Amino acid sequence: MPNALVWFRNDLRLADNPALQAALDEGYTPIPIYIHAPDEEGAWAPGAASEAWRHRSLAALDASLRKRGTRLRLFAGPSLPTLQTLLLSCDAEAVFWNRRYEPAIEKRDAAIKKTLRGQGCRADSFNGSLLFEPWELRSKAAGPYKIFTPFWRTALASWRLRATMEAPPKLQEVDAGPDGVALEALKLAPPLQWDAGFWVWWTPGEAGALEAIEVFIDGAVRGYRSGRDRPDRTGTSRLSPHLHFGEIAPWRVVAMLEEARGLANAADIDAYIRELGWREFAHHLLHHFPETTHSNLNPRFDGFKWARPDPAMLEAWQRGRTGVPIVDAGMRELWQTGWMHNRVRMIVGSYLCKHMRYHWIEGARWFWHTLVDADLANNTLGWQWIAGTGADASPYFRVFNPVTQAEKFDPDGEYIARWVPELARLPLPARFSPWTDPEGAAALAPGYPARPIVDLAKGRDEALSAYAASK
Repeated sequence: MPNALVWFRNDLRLADNPALQAALDEGYTPIPIYIHAPDEEGAWAPGAASEAWRHRSLAALDASLRKRGTRLRLFAGPSLPTLQTLLLSCDAEAVFWNRRYEPAIEKRDAAIKKTLRGQGCRADSFNGSLLFEPWELRSKAAGPYKIFTPFWRTALASWRLRATMEAPPKLQEVDAGPDGVALEALKLAPPLQWDAGFWVWWTPGEAGALEAIEVFIDGAVRGYRSGRDRPDRTGTSRLSPHLHFGEIAPWRVVAMLEEARGLANAADIDAYIRELGWREFAHHLLHHFPETTHSNLNPRFDGFKWARPDPAMLEAWQRGRTGVPIVDAGMRELWQTGWMHNRVRMIVGSYLCKHMRYHWIEGARWFWHTLVDADLANNTLGWQWIAGTGADASPYFRVFNPVTQAEKFDPDGEYIARWVPELARLPLPARFSPWTDPEGAAALAPGYPARPIVDLAKGRDEALSAYAASK
């Protein structure tokens, strides 16, 4: 049987892997490889937290391959010369991979495919991460969508759920070619192990992804529509990093949810699938508007007067020392677990972009380096939505009040107490806004900031004034 390289990227699974399956279906012996080339990802090379996840996910993938008779060969880039060398040394006739949709990667992959085909090699790519290709859905005007609702309406009208494919039970090992490097040589895991606390919360890899969706179906999917907004409860799937690294295919998630319709409220299942739709929308936007990773989608904000960042204040936000409990709880959850509840992401983002009036790129960069689910499409959509500068965005003049948000979505103050434990002894009203009881706060939480770094009323007024001036 001829050999083919199967180039793993953000598709670190064996089930539902179109590239791997194509190699097998067409009679090739797959040679699984991974090439680490972060410098080829442009201005958005992977952040430290996501690389720590990748280290463990690659180890899990290699273990799965070894159980089936082969292994994952690891290499450091550059990608094209590495592929060319491996094709010769492994006596391979083809390269198969699953597509990525980040602008720099799309450009790189197109050049690689053109070069390899020009040299007589078969080079094929597949959709391994989305329900719809980013260019597949078009508006009635034959252009890209900028509003989610019509995008999702078209998606549902075009819905053809792909069949799931189980992992191959056995794979043949190929002796030819180099062994590659040890995983540790890629230097993905932080040497100081600041990520040690992450793994109490997460199990990277395909098995961890399947466990996460099963736990969700057995529990939190019931009442998901209301529970997803409660950071004090386990009300979400926590699948985002598994989806980002391709440890589970979105169509398998949907298929498993469809099987559970008799066990849960159909409206809750539909609500979750709609959230997967936002992931699709994010990739649709990034493909059609690649400049939005650093520029406003809405050009009217190009003249908006953002405040000049004060390093000390920015660090206070980053480390959860703003003096606003729900904001600080979210930022500390991020720092300690590599993840943050989505409702709280909106609250901390609104505080940065509106009360502090800092450009959304400051938040996008920090999230990029600290989130284990840092995904360029989702990160870009999320921050531009929060700032009011993007597609279907929350209007800039909609300024979240973090106190009322906490009262509504963390009514018992449990989320705040968990991540800002110095406030746990405060009674409820003061736990949401300790500055309203300065004597009690000083006595029971002496190490916590006495006042917010930006007064809520003043910050809101100045944000609205800046918005009015920009019209």
